[in-house]
Amino acid sequence: QVQLVESGGGSVQAGGSLRLSCATSGYRFSEFCAGWFRQPPGKEREWVAISYTNGSTNYATSVKGRFTISRDNAKNTLYLEMNSLKPEDTFMYFCAADVFCPPRIVGAWWGRGTQVTVSS
Repeated sequence: QVQLVESGGGSVQAGGSLRLSCATSGYRFSEFCAGWFRQPPGKEREWVAISYTNGSTNYATSVKGRFTISRDNAKNTLYLEMNSLKPEDTFMYFCAADVFCPPRIVGAWWGRGTQVTVSS
């Protein structure tokens, strides 16, 4: 059974940092694309950072230079280091895994999310 479980969210002040983790099981983590998404209220989830199986990464323009995605294939875990957080980073954050890259909104495996709240 495939499982993705996010953790590490919380409330921080603007300029602060958080590190999200996504513990996975039930599939060969190293062989799948993985990514972090966030969902604005009333809108579709949008990708934030992508980790490709070949080690390359990609970032949404809004987070480039502030967020870093990484993966530990030995621990089957995906991470998102979030620095210089802004109030507009306040969202529920989800991790996803898929054979396609970036992971599809429909068809990928998803975690249940972790809330990040940034106060000014």
